Amino acid sequence: MSDKSLPVVGIICDREIIGPHPFHIAGDKYIQAIVKGSNCLPLLIPALGSSLALEQLVSSVDGILFTGGYSMVDPNYYQDEGAEPGTKLDLHRDSTSLPLIKKAVDLGVPIMGICRGFQEMNVAFGGSLHQKLHQVSGLIEHRENNDLPLEQQYAAAHPISVKENGKLAQIVNDLSFNVNSLHTQGVNQLGKGLTSEATAEDGLIEAFSVDNAKSFALALQWHPEWKFQQNPQSTKLFQAFGEACSLRKQDRNTHE
Repeated sequence: MSDKSLPVVGIICDREIIGPHPFHIAGDKYIQAIVKGSNCLPLLIPALGSSLALEQLVSSVDGILFTGGYSMVDPNYYQDEGAEPGTKLDLHRDSTSLPLIKKAVDLGVPIMGICRGFQEMNVAFGGSLHQKLHQVSGLIEHRENNDLPLEQQYAAAHPISVKENGKLAQIVNDLSFNVNSLHTQGVNQLGKGLTSEATAEDGLIEAFSVDNAKSFALALQWHPEWKFQQNPQSTKLFQAFGEACSLRKQDRNTHE
């Protein structure tokens, strides 16, 4: 009998204090994109750091999504000066995501990083971040205006140039398209073994892939999950990720 079950995609959680209690949470838009865009079964990964059995987790899923979030990656992970007072951090997520990224790539599990997840992937491979892009000379404004309605915050903000014949170009079949922009931090130095796949008009890296990865390993600075069904590039990205997860599932079933 053929296996009709869906590939399982782990979705990293943020650890947030709601009221007096800590919760492990993930945005609905990411979950919906995995369910409807990638045709996969979502499994939320709590931000437990070293308490999480990474080896068992990675061997139990067919893909992992590293989502965006409101917190910043702790700059101590990339040896920059400490975060300014008042910066929203999530050390529980950092201590979960960073080792999980490397473990997943090593074991051939497809991964996708979005916004904060993009930044985590860069840091996991030894790269560094600009803590505040708006203070870097020569860069355009990449932050959203929180006073605007969500529709306007997530509207197309600027074009990106896609590397010809690169991994992203092969998926979206396009060398230039507009993306939204809702981030304060961004790539300063690209990590080892990573290749830029797209840049903004100011030269900031907007997408990169992991060299020599055994499967899908792509990071995106923008938010393709937002109304992905209405955007052809976003639709193709989640379809490609889902197909990679499906292949991983088939391979797992073969070797079990």
